[in-house]
Amino acid sequence: MSKVSLEQGDLRKSALSVKRIAIMAVFIALSAVGALIKIPSPVGTIGLDSAPGYFSAIAFGSVEGAVIIALGHMMTAAVTGFPLTIPIHIFISVQMALWALVFRWVNRKLGLIAAVIAGIVLNGVVSSFTMMLMGGLGAVLGVMPFLVVGSAINVITAAVAYRIIKAGKLI
Repeated sequence: MSKVSLEQGDLRKSALSVKRIAIMAVFIALSAVGALIKIPSPVGTIGLDSAPGYFSAIAFGSVEGAVIIALGHMMTAAVTGFPLTIPIHIFISVQMALWALVFRWVNRKLGLIAAVIAGIVLNGVVSSFTMMLMGGLGAVLGVMPFLVVGSAINVITAAVAYRIIKAGKLI
């Protein structure tokens, strides 16, 4: 292999990395905007920050979606002053990243409708049990309806956007 073709391969690889980072930056910015849009709840950290992460997970890749959704939650938590403490919000961010990975996997294996259901159940119901650490079963049941509504809005928004953009052959 000649030196020129090696350099071209390196350029192509770095261009993909730059493109990947640029895409992530745009969707992180969208998460920041979503972090400012709150769904009224007892905890105050339920917002529209995760739709860009869910969308990115199925449109661009697992890593992109996981990073974007985790940072989205941390931005929402930061805007509200980390009401559940920083360690709990870091734990929630890790959960959110996992939910984005599962969302992508279920979409690939079972389809978008199944992925939407999985995303809403995982983020809305399963994540509610994080509140057990803060206030027991009462806190779980108190936050769950709000978290299910927020999850549904985020996941369905991501799924609809994905369908529209994919139908337009933009991705």
